[in-house]
Amino acid sequence: MSRTRTLVAFLALAAVWGSAFLATDVALGFVPPAFLAAVRFDIAAVLLFAFTVARGDRFIPTARGEWKPILAGGVFSIGAHHALLFSGQVYIPGSVASVLLGIIPLATPTLTRLTSTRERLTPLGAVGLTLGFLGLVVIANPNPENLLSSNLVGAVLVLGSALAFALGAVFTHDSETGMSLLAVQAWMMLIGAITLHVTSAALPWESAADASWTATALVATGYLAVVAGAGGFLLYFWLLDRIGPIEVSLLEYVIPLFAALAEFVFLRRIPTATTVAGFALIFAGFVLFKREAIRGELRRAVEGRRTRLHDD
Repeated sequence: MSRTRTLVAFLALAAVWGSAFLATDVALGFVPPAFLAAVRFDIAAVLLFAFTVARGDRFIPTARGEWKPILAGGVFSIGAHHALLFSGQVYIPGSVASVLLGIIPLATPTLTRLTSTRERLTPLGAVGLTLGFLGLVVIANPNPENLLSSNLVGAVLVLGSALAFALGAVFTHDSETGMSLLAVQAWMMLIGAITLHVTSAALPWESAADASWTATALVATGYLAVVAGAGGFLLYFWLLDRIGPIEVSLLEYVIPLFAALAEFVFLRRIPTATTVAGFALIFAGFVLFKREAIRGELRRAVEGRRTRLHDD
């Protein structure tokens, strides 16, 4: 029952975050990208703070070190990541953006290795990383005669969003805090929302006054904030506690399937051959890059199954 519940939760989260790309595409037809992301995390932060208080968790940082993950995660993983991601989705469909974000499980450990003297990139790891970036190139499909094509601009912006997310993970690596993950995430969303509001106000090509809050825009933004934002992160932390970071990272390779399914159901849009080929290369790169961690997880799963069978 526990394994079934975990699988259902995993697929539910992948479906929620996958369909969020379509909701973003819809909302971007009415609201500027950075401002849309800011409003999304305004609402999500309020909900997560309310849930944190209801659980009785400590939510006021009391040490200087507790601000490090909050500020780094808020500015990079929430603020810069979503400003670039939503801007990228102005140029490319959400299903393509979701595939491009599959580079995150490759980019994060790569940046960690570049900033650490304890870890080195192995030859097979380098091959995996190369395959991942080849996947990005295949999806971007750059045209030498038009390097500013919308497809390439969108892909570059989404790649920037993946790197921003990975930087946030690197800067919060090994951070120690006595606060719950939920409280830290609530603070990250608040800092991210503030960062996004400042970004939106600073960008000369977008203005909050340009937002048209139609019923469609409100529903799409509400879905992003409440279901995919607050609800999605609560489910994410529940999964993280039960299956660990390696298996949770596989979400990045299931989410695109649901993003493509949502676009097919509602828009009758079929993924292109280049998107599918790029996804395959990125996933192959991930398997090579994380082969030792995957092998370890499989070994533990087999040993756990043998132990349960022996006990029965």
